[in-house]
Amino acid sequence: MYENNIISVKNLTKKFGDFTANDNLSFDVKKGEIFGFLGANGAGKTTAIKIFCGLLSPTSGNVNVAGYDIYKDTEKIKKNIGYMSQRFSLYEDLSVKENIRFYARIYGLPKKEIKIKTEELLEKLNFSHAVNKKIKDIPLGWKQKLAFSAAVFHNPKIVFLDEPTGGVDPITRRQFWDLIYETAENGITVFVTTHYMDEAEYCDRVSIMDAGKIEAIGKPEELKKKYNVKSMDEVFIKIAR
Repeated sequence: MYENNIISVKNLTKKFGDFTANDNLSFDVKKGEIFGFLGANGAGKTTAIKIFCGLLSPTSGNVNVAGYDIYKDTEKIKKNIGYMSQRFSLYEDLSVKENIRFYARIYGLPKKEIKIKTEELLEKLNFSHAVNKKIKDIPLGWKQKLAFSAAVFHNPKIVFLDEPTGGVDPITRRQFWDLIYETAENGITVFVTTHYMDEAEYCDRVSIMDAGKIEAIGKPEELKKKYNVKSMDEVFIKIAR
């Protein structure tokens, strides 16, 4: 059942009292793909992603992430995933290097490996000159790249990105997607939530949520053809209406 899928979701429902945040979701994410989890603010994306990361329990349904059951194996799931939240997940009063080392230790990497990989990352991001700067003193785009790099520092099977490009300019967003492509090429599955419909064009497949339900799923070109429109923006408008 899970051989070619990194995530398998069957009839997932999450309720908070009388409010249904996720309404009977069923879909799969293939190993190695960039999967876009799209929808307007309040559509239920963040609730679902917290369930997939083992941070929330479903009300009902079955979920398997990286080969592990969401009910029984939450700790194993956490060791095999990376996560970047909307707020970039960095500690403002720690330096660039301290943030990297902090997350590396959380992921259980050996000290020798942390030292080598930290130097490699700083060089790759051109951050060597800013290694001792506090996070609060560096530009938003830098924070974004660093937070993403920290989320995949331990080479997880899948990385969850929860609206990672919110609040940044188009050029920085494009640069961030270059990092996503590179990560996917290295074999890490990327699960990204966003409300920027143009970012759907960068994904291998997308799902579109509205009011807690998945209303469409497929490759961007397939969805544009299905709804007879020229952009994912127009697809979303048709679905939301």
